[in-house]
Amino acid sequence: MDGAEEARARDAAEEASAFSHPPVAPDATAAYGEHPDQVVDFYAPRGEPDRSAPLVVVLHGGAWRAPYDRVHLSPFADFLARRGFAVANVEYRRGWGSAQPPAAGEIPRQGAGPGIEPVRGGDPVAGRWPGTFDDVANALDLLPGLVREHLPLADTRRTVLTGHSAGGHLALWAASRHVLPEDVPWFLRRPLPLRGVVALAPIADFTTARDLDVCSGAPVQLLGGEARFEERRALADPSALLPTGIATTVVQGGTDVVVPPAVAEAYADAAAKAGEVVGFTMLEGTGHFPLIDPAADACAVVAEEIAQLAF
Repeated sequence: MDGAEEARARDAAEEASAFSHPPVAPDATAAYGEHPDQVVDFYAPRGEPDRSAPLVVVLHGGAWRAPYDRVHLSPFADFLARRGFAVANVEYRRGWGSAQPPAAGEIPRQGAGPGIEPVRGGDPVAGRWPGTFDDVANALDLLPGLVREHLPLADTRRTVLTGHSAGGHLALWAASRHVLPEDVPWFLRRPLPLRGVVALAPIADFTTARDLDVCSGAPVQLLGGEARFEERRALADPSALLPTGIATTVVQGGTDVVVPPAVAEAYADAAAKAGEVVGFTMLEGTGHFPLIDPAADACAVVAEEIAQLAF
């Protein structure tokens, strides 16, 4: 077995471990829109029920494609809740193979992990423009009110935004909305009130991700194809929306073959050129999925990085 085969085998084993945990039901769920995917799951902090807790907002990955939903991140959300955090697990609209959900009976099992079958129209495309971005922006704008109602122990003054893979991209993007042009609907005049962002193996530099064909062209699909790539990249690529002035840490697996370290390194380089210091934790011998696997040591490192910002 050569080095590439070993890397693929290791990645498959890490993915299987991350997806082996049963889904964890939330303590409450609230809608932020009318679409079934416009919902947030809430997990109350475990223990010390009368004490307020920092709020961690999590955005799941899955290349912005429909078969991967928030359910696969629920064990990670529960892991953080057991570490004393209040957690909001945000769902958002993703892309289908035909740009519309398949007919009844053709939708893959929710929370599916490895071995997801293609949906009608071929492999699912990545995201919806502008719907995916609309949803993340709207969810975060409405979240304080939803938290007050459904997660009263959460201290929104101590909010940390985190996300894995494509969710890491969305977390970085959401924290940069005040950098967008003022005529863009997602623009905010002031930054989101965050303690910081912890981006986990994020698809954080779209040019590098495109050149490496990350997730089979997902960043290009998300922006509507090559013809729209550069135009929309300026509004969607975290590496093009710097500096943000918000404390940011990237956690990256050194042996990640899904979103290779070069993508996060390109983002960190862009931040440095923009005069912004980004924390960068490289976990050697770690791939893509241990960062969200409660059974992996890497997941404890992630929780500690969140705690460094939240407490």
